[in-house]
Amino acid sequence: MCSSSPESYVIRSIRADEWPAVKELRLAALQDPVAHLAFLETYEDALTRSDAFWQERAAGACEGADGAQQIIAVRPDGVWVGTATVLVEEPGTTDWAGFAVKRKQGHVVGVFVRPEERGSGLTDVLFDAALEWAWSRGAERVRLIVHEENGRAQRFYRRVGFVPSGVTVPLGEQGARELEFVVERP
Repeated sequence: MCSSSPESYVIRSIRADEWPAVKELRLAALQDPVAHLAFLETYEDALTRSDAFWQERAAGACEGADGAQQIIAVRPDGVWVGTATVLVEEPGTTDWAGFAVKRKQGHVVGVFVRPEERGSGLTDVLFDAALEWAWSRGAERVRLIVHEENGRAQRFYRRVGFVPSGVTVPLGEQGARELEFVVERP
C-alpha cells in the first residue's frame, strides 16, 4: 500500500516528449499478473516496438491532442504510478472490434496503477480526470471493455458508475468474452 494520499499526486496529461516514460509504464502494466486479461498486447510484443512507435503513441494522446488523451498520476518523487487513456470514437466509424459507433463516445483503455499504489483512491482520481476530458470533448457516454474474468476491474468500474451495456466482444481463446461497461453523460 502506498504512503501518499491521492491529493499528493499530480494528475495530468502526458507530453509528447515523455514517450520513454510512456513506454516504461506500459511495460510495467504488461507485467502485471492480470495483464493477460486486461490488455490486448503482451509484454514480449511491446518490447519489440520501435522508438518511433512509442513517440507516435505519446504524440497521439498527449496534452492538446483531440482524438485521445493519456492521463497519468505522478508521485511526489516524480515516478509515474498510474495511467488511463481515453479515446474519442465518432459516430459513423467502426471501433476496434468491428462494431459501428452510433454516437460520440469516449473509450477508456490502458488503465493501470502500480500494485504498491492500489487501494489509495488513485484510480478514482484518474477516472475522474478521464471522464472530465471525455465530457469536455462532447462525448455522450464513456465506455470501456473488460474481460469477463477480470472481477477486480469489474468491481471498480461498477463502483465508479459504469454499468454493463449488454454488448459482448468474443475473444478467440476458448469462447472467452469481453464485456462493455458504460456511463452516460451526467
